[in-house]
Amino acid sequence: MPISIEGKRIVVTGSAQGIGAAALVHFVREGAQVVAFDRLPSGEDVVAQANNGGPGKAWFRQVDVSDPEQVRSGLAQAVETLGGLDVLFNIAGIELGSPAETIPGEDWSRLFGVNVFGLANMCQAAFPHLKEHGGAIINVGSDAALGPYPNGAHYSASKGAVTSYSRTLSHEWGKYGIRVNTLAPAMWTPMYDGHRARMSPEALAAHDAKMRAVIPLGGKLGNPETDLAPVLAFLASDAARFITGQIISVNGGAGHTR
Repeated sequence: MPISIEGKRIVVTGSAQGIGAAALVHFVREGAQVVAFDRLPSGEDVVAQANNGGPGKAWFRQVDVSDPEQVRSGLAQAVETLGGLDVLFNIAGIELGSPAETIPGEDWSRLFGVNVFGLANMCQAAFPHLKEHGGAIINVGSDAALGPYPNGAHYSASKGAVTSYSRTLSHEWGKYGIRVNTLAPAMWTPMYDGHRARMSPEALAAHDAKMRAVIPLGGKLGNPETDLAPVLAFLASDAARFITGQIISVNGGAGHTR
């Protein structure tokens, strides 16, 4: 079966930058119809960029995924715009750094509010629209959930929750033809820039040396546009119709990068 997402009706969260922006532009380039969600109004600029590339079409809605009411309203409007829903791509997320013994309670709340509850809000809102004809949900976890993640226990825990939640969804919703997979991408994004900015010069040099040693393909994190977006298109396509409940690492061959 050829890989095609032409005409697919897709909602992408966290679309204003990084992986979400790369996915949006790629989906539209491949002929999909996409509604982009982000809490940042700059998401409008990415939608304009995507529409300039065509041949698909994109629309923007300012939505904070941690707010259930905004999600329900935004998803209903997106489905009306698209005439239905085939694919949900959940990339909206945040990262905060702190030693495990000093993580503030508000940081736990912020991380889980977006990374876990925000993602769950989206999945639950999308379910009624996917139930009748099936479709695909692509959630973003992290290799941080699969091994130690120093100074990020709360982030690691949030991504572990995403992975477990996604596998259970794939089991419960498979009977409706809804595929649910988790990506664990190792991509160079604005979030990763923030992670690097918290390091001392010595720690950054050690980190980069480790990356060169543990990532066989290129020695550094990947490019979301060239290394991840095509994988997303495959998982969104009917060519992936028999793939569900999986953790798919797109990380240049690294078993654990931090």
